[in-house]
Amino acid sequence: MSKNPAECFVSVDVETAGPVPGRHALLSVGACVAGRKNERFYAELRPEGAAIVPEAVAVTGLNLDDLARTGEEPRAAFERFRDWAVTAAGGGPLVFVGFNAGFDWSFVNWHFHTYMGENPFGFAPLDIKSFYMGFAGCSWGETMSSRMPAEFRVEPDKRHNALADAVAQAEVFERLLTSAEGRR
Repeated sequence: MSKNPAECFVSVDVETAGPVPGRHALLSVGACVAGRKNERFYAELRPEGAAIVPEAVAVTGLNLDDLARTGEEPRAAFERFRDWAVTAAGGGPLVFVGFNAGFDWSFVNWHFHTYMGENPFGFAPLDIKSFYMGFAGCSWGETMSSRMPAEFRVEPDKRHNALADAVAQAEVFERLLTSAEGRR
């Protein structure tokens, strides 16, 4: 998967009630280890944050009233997420991987720092869109998953489930990384 086998690439996706961490609730987080996609993490969180963008919530398919009753408390969810990620890394460095990592990273980073005081992924996420742009030598507009060549695309889950999306983007990343390594 990498020239440095100690690196643990973790594909992460989130579903939220809007675009701003702390203001809009993080509703769910899903993650899997690239190259070992059966190693997975998923949590649905009790919503925190007063602002709601109805269109954002509608895309998730999650119900805020249900999450208020059954969602996991964010601190507990992020303690569990940290423990899972550290175990998955086996003592090696964790690398946060996302498709449009800036969005997902902002929520995950905010929650880790708010509830844990630190982010086990460090401070530098790996963005698949940026990776592809450099790999393909294309424009930013061509980094949309629907515009990538078929060899790299994975059919997205139409439900916007954070875990399903994390698994799909891990597959895209694995394909890109394998192809890039083949060019060396």
